[in-house]
Amino acid sequence: MQFGRTFEEFEVGDVYRHWPGKTVTESDDHLFCLLTMNHHPLHLDAHYAGGSTDFGRNVVVGNYVYSILLGMSVPDVSGKAIANLEVESLRHVAPTFHGDTIYGQTLVLDKRESTTRDDRGIVHVETKGCNQDGTLVCVFRRRVMVPKRSYLDARGGDQPGRPTLIEPDPR
Repeated sequence: MQFGRTFEEFEVGDVYRHWPGKTVTESDDHLFCLLTMNHHPLHLDAHYAGGSTDFGRNVVVGNYVYSILLGMSVPDVSGKAIANLEVESLRHVAPTFHGDTIYGQTLVLDKRESTTRDDRGIVHVETKGCNQDGTLVCVFRRRVMVPKRSYLDARGGDQPGRPTLIEPDPR
């Protein structure tokens, strides 16, 4: 299984469809809200959300939706990243509700070699997330510094430091 890509493996126009999707539960959303100290009743209080909002029910906190999509993209985009450089834009297009399943895909917009080091490059991508109905819920663009193959080779390959399995003596 591949985990991330080297600079050479990215092609402008490529689309990576991230799998599997993630069904957002009420407890996922509440835990994220509590961990990040976002106590807005729109996310935590079903009675409030049911009677005091346009949605009539709790809405999943947007940063959790973004985090799910970012995490989904790691095996395809930034699993070998040297650095996440920038989130250029982030838009929450439609609400996500408890029980919705989020699916993501990433488009490679551009890539360029580093101007300061010849063993890495910068990849510009756009990730989109939709729910189970195909409704677009979130879009963001980011730039990631990724290694060239030479960078990994100089450091011991794709998984430096991973021990080699030593089989027990069969005697």
